[in-house]
Amino acid sequence: MGTYIPATPNDRDKMLKAVGRRSVDELFAPVPSQMLLKELKIPSGMSELEAFRTMEGLAGKNTVFKTVFRGAGAYRHYIPAAVKRITANETFITAYTPYQAEISQGILQSIFEYQTMICELTGMDVANASVYDGGSAAAEAVNMARSRNRDTVYVSEGTNPQVLDTIRTYCFGYGIPVKTVSLEKGVTDIAALKKALGADAACFYLQQPNYFGLLEDAVAAAQAVHAAGALLIEGVNPISLGILESPGACGADIAVGEGQPLGMPLAFGGPYLGFMACKAPLMRKMPGRIVGATTDAAGRRAFVLTLQAREQHIRREKASSNLCSNEAHCALTAAVYLSVMGAGGLAEAARQSHAKAVYAAKQISSVKGCEPVYGGAFFNEFLTRCPDVGAALGALEKEGILGGLPVRNLPEGGHALLWAFTELNTKTEIDRLVHILKETNGR
Repeated sequence: MGTYIPATPNDRDKMLKAVGRRSVDELFAPVPSQMLLKELKIPSGMSELEAFRTMEGLAGKNTVFKTVFRGAGAYRHYIPAAVKRITANETFITAYTPYQAEISQGILQSIFEYQTMICELTGMDVANASVYDGGSAAAEAVNMARSRNRDTVYVSEGTNPQVLDTIRTYCFGYGIPVKTVSLEKGVTDIAALKKALGADAACFYLQQPNYFGLLEDAVAAAQAVHAAGALLIEGVNPISLGILESPGACGADIAVGEGQPLGMPLAFGGPYLGFMACKAPLMRKMPGRIVGATTDAAGRRAFVLTLQAREQHIRREKASSNLCSNEAHCALTAAVYLSVMGAGGLAEAARQSHAKAVYAAKQISSVKGCEPVYGGAFFNEFLTRCPDVGAALGALEKEGILGGLPVRNLPEGGHALLWAFTELNTKTEIDRLVHILKETNGR
């Protein structure tokens, strides 16, 4: 933290003098003595070397895999050194939520740049200052889509189960019905979607690519949903947008997703970042903050909080959302990552992720009993059957490899492994994976 010291002894003396006190003990003299803590029973301080060794010992208890072939919502991507260096600046780390907004021009600008990039990435008109994570972004979007006469939420069965659970939890609190739409060969059954949507339909949530890694027909879904008078919410993997059509181009009204792939490590589960963007007509229903650019009285560029749902802070009983803060530092990380990567770098990361997944799918399918569950197009994840899931994952773990995610009770029956690949996975690693699977499954 370098020079960040909240209050020096000299600062403390000045504050005591300002209130007419000579010491901290004199300041707290009115407090009954039995209420005062006389001593903190904590271990004596450590030297820097001792503290480092202690932390190193604690970290050593974690299992850190050298090779990762698992995704399902959180992905291991390359993070340029500049991202970590810039975001580690203490000016950014110590910045707080901008309640006195216009004074905080630096943090407002960082949020504005982040919002701009999210809009460019998703093809939407407006983005907010971020949400807690991808699941809460989906749930907030569902709540945002409902109206007085339309409050039934439809969700594809191809949605990540954790996201679906979050949507259901939010909707339970509001008394909103949630209905799922069935799949056909691993993707949303558009005919079933059209049949399911009624006059009470508020929205349909579609994950793209879906939980099984397959690419959905988002354009057909948008047409069906809009024909029923509802809104389409598309949950997306941000890296995939380097090569796939944006939600806006496909006809979505709201785009959400987990921003972790944008410069954030897996980090044992967080903190992560939920991004959220929408078309202009829905702007006033979006929760959280929206930062805008303007000019001050002298004509200089300035940033302001254009919209903010104040009910979240001062009239909670009228709040349309429980969102009361933002993941500002994670949002900054995403913005720096996108700036460093650029459009070309993001597209290359997406292309490599897809290419390596295609190669891996072909190689894994050559292993006895590891045939693909579905045959549709995918981005960087796919599902294969496995004769003995436990044995396969155990054998991989012994070699420092985190294998695919076990997916149980498939609609088609049986269990399978959901594999994920990014630009960090090498051909050598993939070939090693296949070799171990062949040994485990008897070729």
